Parts: sequence; structure tokens; C-alpha cells
Amino acid sequence: MNNLVCACGFDLEMDPEGKLLMNRYEFRKSLGQGNFAKVYKARDLRTGDRVAVKVIDKEKVLRAGMMVQTKREIATMRRVKHPNVLRLYEVLATKTKIYLILEYAKGGELFLKILEKGKINYNQTRQYFQQLVSALDFCHKKGVYHRDLKPENLLLDENGVLKIADFGFSTFIESHRCNMLQTMCGTPMYVAPDVLRGKGYYGEKADVWSCGVILFVLLARYYPFYDRNSMEMYRKIHKGEYKCPDWFSVEIRRLLSQILNPNPDSRISTAKIMESRWFRKGLHSESVQVEREITNVAANVESDKAIVENEITIVEPNQELVQPKYLNAFHILSLSAGLDLSVFFESNNDDEIEDIKFTSKSSASSIISTMEDIVHMLNMKIVKNNGEMLKLERQQDSRQRSLTISTEIFEFAPSFYLVEIKKYHGDASEYQKILKEHIIPALKDIVWIWQSEKKTQH
Repeated sequence: MNNLVCACGFDLEMDPEGKLLMNRYEFRKSLGQGNFAKVYKARDLRTGDRVAVKVIDKEKVLRAGMMVQTKREIATMRRVKHPNVLRLYEVLATKTKIYLILEYAKGGELFLKILEKGKINYNQTRQYFQQLVSALDFCHKKGVYHRDLKPENLLLDENGVLKIADFGFSTFIESHRCNMLQTMCGTPMYVAPDVLRGKGYYGEKADVWSCGVILFVLLARYYPFYDRNSMEMYRKIHKGEYKCPDWFSVEIRRLLSQILNPNPDSRISTAKIMESRWFRKGLHSESVQVEREITNVAANVESDKAIVENEITIVEPNQELVQPKYLNAFHILSLSAGLDLSVFFESNNDDEIEDIKFTSKSSASSIISTMEDIVHMLNMKIVKNNGEMLKLERQQDSRQRSLTISTEIFEFAPSFYLVEIKKYHGDASEYQKILKEHIIPALKDIVWIWQSEKKTQH
């Protein structure tokens, strides 16, 4: 018989301070949130230890068709126990929520350390890379492939020890009939060319490539393959075309050339990376020590099924989707023209702008406010669709034809958005004129980077 969860006023959508989960965990402050989950700092009442609790909304996950992915994430994290992998302690559930009790990483994201200039020195970079590769080597030996490695998914504990987190796009080899993986996932700046080709790839080789990009970013503090034009960026990735800063040592350059090799067949393995001279400098045996306890995976999968079907009752408020659509970073790639990479070297001489995309560091409310100003300027009206899309509409009259322009705002990271504007319905020539003469000039205050070079010319 299922135990009843503390249903008296337990409301994570409100102030979590002091609230109890199953009389085991006391919630403290919020640490962050996405479209399907929120993460809270909490205290284990039995031990007094600090933990992180990831609260997953079942309804949102089911509605988005992400339940299989969620169960795989749980099974994968239970499968891998390593000092440099974020530990999953426990999984609890109610009728509407899944609670992942995780190791608390007080130091936050490695990405934030990179943004703080001077916070990561050369030796620290090497130590982080040593911890990353040793943990990844362990994962690969267990048949686990992360597939979305980036500094945002690397956390630091209170002692500065690196922890690989967010296994939402991970997979393990038992779930495939052969070693080749097919699902295209990852983050554009970190994704391997063999993943982009869409002909199948090896998870280990794809993860190794991402590690190389991470090493480059840690050292240089910029992306090796980034370009404002998405297609040009994909071309550079496809060719393995990058330039090291002048101060990079010969050892670093040699190692990067072996990791960022566009040919997966000759790309270096994690085992060979760990044998390299640069990697082994200052390496202590305890930094790659591994815990040998591995939980039985088959039992975990059955346990995951029970978690999803758990019918414990709890009183919780209705939730509304009022945030910008959360964008899996790889979705940016699919939004870009020509996901079929056979068009890498094709030119497009069409001067017409079909749609525009840009990234913005402004808040969602600022972006929406700017669009509302544009609507007022053009004497149109704004219509919200499912809380995710804004439609700029103008009804047909004797002087002007009807026109509808859609605007979608995707949350890429906190205070970092991708905005896509395109013609939804109506006259194409009128849309082109409005775009060039009014919309693009009006967006200049909120645009960080245009996603097409063509747009910067207007």
C-alpha cells in the first residue's frame, strides 16, 4: 500500500521554504527551472545533508512525449556511479510529480565560471578536463553515452570537483541492436560532424568531440566553430576547421587536432586521451578513482515504470504554461535552413527574406514589449496562441491585404532566447516590405546576434 505524501499545504509552485516531501526532505530555495521541471535546494532530514531535488511535472512530460526520455535519464543515472558524475540518491513520486533526489553541487555550472573572466586558470582547466574524460571513459565502458556534453551540463561541488549532469539525451547500448546511434541530439556548437551527417554515429566518438570543444572553450573562452551564419558554422564543423590562439602550446594543439578530427574512425578515444602527455601532467590517482557499485539496470527499468504509474494522491494547484517555449539547443539546428547537410556547399542567391531568427539577452517581457510596439506602429493587432506564439494580424481592407506574422520565443538558457519571425498568412511582397522597412530596424535594441548574415545588411 502506497504511503500518503504530506498533502497539507505542500505547494512547490508557491514558496517552497520549509515544505516537506514525504517527511524526508525539507525544501529551501529554488535553484532553477525548465519547461518540464524545477530544481530546489533541500535538506535531508535523516542525515542533515544538503541535496538538490528535481521536480518533474508528469502531465507536461507526457504531453510533450518525453516520458521515455525521462525514464531513460533515471535508469542511466542509476547505472553510473562515479565521483565525477552527479549522483542520483533516490526517486520518489506522487500522482502528478516525479522527484529526483540528487547530489547538491554548490559551485553551480562550469559555464558560469567561464563567463567570469579569470576565474579558471590553466591548471584548473587541465584538472576539469581530467575529471571530465575519466568520468566519460567510465560511462562509455558501461555502455552509457551522454550526447549533450557542454559546460552548462557540468557542475562543480563545494570543493570545485566537476560533476557531469543532465543525462536527458543519454542512451545506453542495450537499447540499440547495433553500436550505431541514429538520433540527432546535442547542442550545435558542441555537436560532432558525424552526428550532423545523419547516417548513424558512435556515441563514444560523438562525446569525445564534445569534450574537445569544451577543452577549447575552457582555454580560449570562445567557440572553435562558431559563426553568426548557421550554415557556415556547420561547414566549419563538417571540415573540422578552427584556429587556435597563438599562445596554445604544441601539446594542446596536437591533442585538440586528435579530438576535433572530423573523421570519427581516426578520432582519438577517451583511453588514448588519458594516455597523452598533456593530460597526465599533475594527475593524481585519486582524481580518477571510481566507485565500483553498479545497480542492476533491469531492476531499475522496472522501478522506473512503477514510478510513472505511482498513484499517490497529493493536493497541488493547477499549472499554466506561461513561459516561452523551452528550446532544446539542438532544436536551433533544426530551425535553421538546410538540416540536410548536403546543401553545405550550395549557395542561395534569393534576396527575399523568408523568415528571420536572432538571439537576444533581453528578458522575455522585453522581447514581447518590443513586438507590441511594432504592432502599434504598424496598426496591427496581437494574438497570443497557446502562450507560446504571438501573431501579428492585420485584416484586409480596401487599401491593404490581410497579413499575419508569427513570432515564437524559445528559451535557450536563463536570459538567453532565440526569436523566430515569419509570415504565417497573407501577401508575401507586403510581408517583405514590412520586414525590411519596419520590423528589422525596430528590433535593433534587443538583438544580440542575427542567425543569418543577410539580415545584418538591412
